[in-house]
Amino acid sequence: MRFGLVKCHGSGNDFPMIDARDLSLGEAEWAGVARALADRSGPVGGDGLLLLVPGDERTAFGMVMRNSDGSEAETCLNGVRCVARAGFEALGMTEATVRLKTSHADAVRDADLAPGVYTVRETAGPAGLSTAAWPIHGAPEQLVEAVLPMLDGEKRFTAVTMPNPHLVHFVEAVDEAELVRLGEICEAAPDWLPHRANVSFVEVRGDALFVRTFERGVGLTDSCGSAMAASTYAACLTGRIAWDVPTVVFNRGGLVRAFAGEDGMVTLSGNATYEWAGSVDVDLASETASDLVVERRYPDEIAAWEAAKRG
Repeated sequence: MRFGLVKCHGSGNDFPMIDARDLSLGEAEWAGVARALADRSGPVGGDGLLLLVPGDERTAFGMVMRNSDGSEAETCLNGVRCVARAGFEALGMTEATVRLKTSHADAVRDADLAPGVYTVRETAGPAGLSTAAWPIHGAPEQLVEAVLPMLDGEKRFTAVTMPNPHLVHFVEAVDEAELVRLGEICEAAPDWLPHRANVSFVEVRGDALFVRTFERGVGLTDSCGSAMAASTYAACLTGRIAWDVPTVVFNRGGLVRAFAGEDGMVTLSGNATYEWAGSVDVDLASETASDLVVERRYPDEIAAWEAAKRG
């Protein structure tokens, strides 16, 4: 089956994106398409697959995000910005409520983060603190900077749903090997954490944050938007930064502007950058991609983003 697609990224979180509003594939087929297109050894590659899908009575359009293992995520805030851009351009609008798997996000075209960087502001939430919603079996009702003995006997975590599940740990300096170790424990879906979790180590750098994430269904990633949102909320909740005060959140892929409110709503403003557009064949039976044809490139957008990252 041949698909038209756009290769895009939000803060370095890169995805193939398909306008699927008129496509009818089953869940298993879309999972296979995600595995084929997100495969880093294939012709496209990415942290997952984004789908622009129809809206409902409340929303102009929706987003489906599938991780590179084919599983569907509750949300992906870096992906929301890219899908919002596609929806804005398809429908001739500059703001919309976007339907997600279990929630909604409000998106609006924002002032450029830097010259030439297409920027979208999104508000999502409310962040949740109930461990029963994950569930985390054997944990207290809320986990705020507390030890989770099943995962580690010393480190302190804050458990936040955004609405996907995040374990946030504040550190002086990120130890990637230790982050991977903890992430792989969660990724194995132990009995106490049957739906897995995203794990982030967060450095406080003055009035800014640096976030490094082991993402559920993906692994160690340069960027995870919902992790940046969860980390911002956790930093406010634990008194490291102030509520409703804009901060810059950095990651390996770039940066976003962010702030969190005591009502649990978190706002991120960041890029939705297009790299190229084209088409590709996907064999649904073997879950492999081939015959990629790039029909348009966006060198100016790529250069603008690289300049923005350098400051």
